[in-house]
Amino acid sequence: MVAFQSGQCAVSYSLGGMNEGASPGEEKQELKFKRVVLQDQNKPENMIQRQQVIRLTYLITAVDLTCLFMQIGLIPYLAKNLGLDSVGFGYLQTTFGVLQLLGGPIFGRFADQFGTRAALTLSCLSGSAFFLLLSISTSVPLLFLSRIPSVFMHGLPGAQMVITDLTSPAERADALGKLGLCFGIGVIIGSCLGGTLSTKFGIYFPSYVALVASLISATIVMTCIPAHTKPKSDGQATQQSTLQSGSVFNLKEILRLLKLPGVKEVFLIKILSGLPTGFFLIMFSIISMNFFGLEAAHTGYLMAYFGVLQMVVQGLVIGRLTSRFTERTLLMLSVFVFSGVGIAMALMTHVIHYCIIALPMVFALCTMGIITDSILTKAVPPSDTGAMLGICASVPPLTRTLGPTIGGVLYKVFGVPAFGYLQLVINIALFLYILKNKIPLKEEKVQ
Repeated sequence: MVAFQSGQCAVSYSLGGMNEGASPGEEKQELKFKRVVLQDQNKPENMIQRQQVIRLTYLITAVDLTCLFMQIGLIPYLAKNLGLDSVGFGYLQTTFGVLQLLGGPIFGRFADQFGTRAALTLSCLSGSAFFLLLSISTSVPLLFLSRIPSVFMHGLPGAQMVITDLTSPAERADALGKLGLCFGIGVIIGSCLGGTLSTKFGIYFPSYVALVASLISATIVMTCIPAHTKPKSDGQATQQSTLQSGSVFNLKEILRLLKLPGVKEVFLIKILSGLPTGFFLIMFSIISMNFFGLEAAHTGYLMAYFGVLQMVVQGLVIGRLTSRFTERTLLMLSVFVFSGVGIAMALMTHVIHYCIIALPMVFALCTMGIITDSILTKAVPPSDTGAMLGICASVPPLTRTLGPTIGGVLYKVFGVPAFGYLQLVINIALFLYILKNKIPLKEEKVQ
């Protein structure tokens, strides 16, 4: 088993700001602890161990997302074979979104209280149950039943929790950005593999493969990921026991994080900035057919193109930007680019236009997601980073839940330009708000 000497995550809270009412003696103790943490973090043996765990986490994430995307492309065909109409399929997707929305914050609290290994194991085993039920879904009720384990299927947020614990604030944005490579790999390999396997061996075969892969991932997590990756200290142990008191399902403890200085504002920016684009992407399969006049195969190519762009931006571009610019600068840049994307979306009339717009769109989505995650994990105590990432993980399910209804109304009543105009108005307002206020509270260069 990989042994990890914890000790670096507490730096994020120190950088996030001392307690405003702390005495000089308490501040000296915090600074002393911070120096000890940094010394422990820079030991060669600890650095090697951390890197091994991080690489393994990337691998597990890539496998998890590959399994997920293997079934995403097949669910519509399976639902159709079982006699489910378009309205019923919408209910199926909404069920998945609501369960993920509810499970994200709970999953984060679970990780904080029981450790990232337990959380990742829970995610992998939930995925195994999901694919097992999917493989025996020979009726519509069973298909809906297969959605239930998705409430704890949070492999990507689980990986973010591990990386947040094992990296310093200076390394965090770059390390989180590299998860984009895992996402891209999952989209491309999962989509292709799912289609190939279902064509050759039947529509249920990808579920069998995903089930085996998820069980293997669970075994790797239980044997190779440290039980706890958060720092240990006498002072912080007391802090953690206080902060983590109560049930995993304690809504008050989850909402408490949003009341911390600088958290609510950044979280709202995270939600609102990309919401119209999220609605557009939710409706893209319909827009591609009716507005662009594309066939299903061409729509698949566009999705693969989007996945490749995300791999390049998150894996290669964002790390370089975070080493040169402050988080505030990158936050404002993302909102500014989102505004430009809004204008372009309002004016586009051809699929070629979308292919051009996709690059700044992906850049803004990825940069906003990574930078806000980095800011928010620094704004909360180390003992609550899991819960904070769990709350952040609820944003995509929220978009998937609201998207079909709100996006459908926008498209039907106002057409495709409505997404662009809404994107423009929201992000101009956010840009002015950030410009007027000090967001984030602690401005620093990420590296």
